[in-house]
Amino acid sequence: MAGNSYGTIFKITTFGESHGEALGGIIDGCPPGIILDFDTIKLDMQRRKPGQSNIVTQRHEEDEVQFLSGIFEGKTTGTPIGFIIPNTNQKSDDYSHIKDAYRPSHADYVYEKKYGIRDYRGGGRSSARETASRVVAGAVAKQVIADIKINAFVSSVGDIFIDKPYQVLDFSKTESNPVRCPDGATAAKMEEYIRQIRKEGNTVGGTITCVLQNVPVGLGEPVFDKLHAELGKAMLSINAVHGFEYGSGFCGARMKGSDHNDLFNADGTTKSNLSGGIQGGISNGMDIYFRVAFKPVATIMQTQQTIDKDGNIIEMQGKGRHDPCVVPRAVPIVEAMAAIVLADFYLMNKMY
Repeated sequence: MAGNSYGTIFKITTFGESHGEALGGIIDGCPPGIILDFDTIKLDMQRRKPGQSNIVTQRHEEDEVQFLSGIFEGKTTGTPIGFIIPNTNQKSDDYSHIKDAYRPSHADYVYEKKYGIRDYRGGGRSSARETASRVVAGAVAKQVIADIKINAFVSSVGDIFIDKPYQVLDFSKTESNPVRCPDGATAAKMEEYIRQIRKEGNTVGGTITCVLQNVPVGLGEPVFDKLHAELGKAMLSINAVHGFEYGSGFCGARMKGSDHNDLFNADGTTKSNLSGGIQGGISNGMDIYFRVAFKPVATIMQTQQTIDKDGNIIEMQGKGRHDPCVVPRAVPIVEAMAAIVLADFYLMNKMY
């Protein structure tokens, strides 16, 4: 199976399955001499881990990271950083009913057809549990680009949206509620809706907005390695992501150029920022902001039709511990992938 690595200079390779002994990864290309703050790494892992509130999956994993290499006396050495995250709360029997069946809208069918074998326990490699390794790498990447501020938050759940621009939001309030929405009134509505969806045995999708501030001018390459293209690829590689837009996004398609152009100030900044901080694939120093759309979690606690490996139409119902809405736990994952992209381009820029 290919495709387990991401990045050019700052590169992360992940390994492990949802119900295996451990997850883990190797971070290559991290510069030497960076004093790592392990508390911030632990904090990001706590924000992603399962079982953190009663509106997410109740699988209880501490997600303690064990670093194996690349760090000496608290500093990066420049050699590959190896780490593992032990799995401690697997319940593989929860998946015995799908051993010979394919869950609707999961990777079960395509995995078995492509590879001739699949790990049905929690989805194996296709499980969102793989993203724990990305959060470790992202937490390290954030410390490589410490001057850049990265803030993601839940901006919608179902039809419930924040109706305020990000500039008026207080990002310090994002962690004040289990939904990770910085607007208290909207967060309360989202939380109640997720609880209702869970009682119905159903799931719901949502969006996450991410804002990158203090990004230097010049990150990104103008043809195939555009900054927004890499951000899009990074976000679309996250489980359950079905959409990505930056700047004016799809709304920009309805506008005239005279309204959409970001006119310059004398210092090179722009009066508006419909470009979303990126022009010609290169950062221009303005805020970079984008939105990521997550589909509803495919496992629902309702009876649905599906097929088994012999092509028989059967009925099945989801079992086990699953998120009724994935976006609250995906916030640190979005931040992590953004940090990995920015750290990679930052190090590439230093080569010029």
